[in-house]
Amino acid sequence: MEDDFSFSDNSPVPPSFDRVNAGAKGFNSGLIVLLVVVGLLVMFLVGNYILYAYARKTLPPRKKKPISKKKMKKERLKQGVSAPGE
Repeated sequence: MEDDFSFSDNSPVPPSFDRVNAGAKGFNSGLIVLLVVVGLLVMFLVGNYILYAYARKTLPPRKKKPISKKKMKKERLKQGVSAPGE
């Protein structure tokens, strides 16, 4: 058995094994896209949290809606306190 065998392009490595080494030369484009998308998502979430914390600290608390006289009268009657003027 002699080692004089060569492939069509005169390389000692068969073409199927040649592709294995070629893939290790560069970055996988799918991985790069995934990292960019995940990075943008993380930046978006962190930015939203920072804005939320800043707004909570600086904005005044929300005012409650005014209660109508009719609802106030019902609440007083439920509690057993008579409304003034009755």
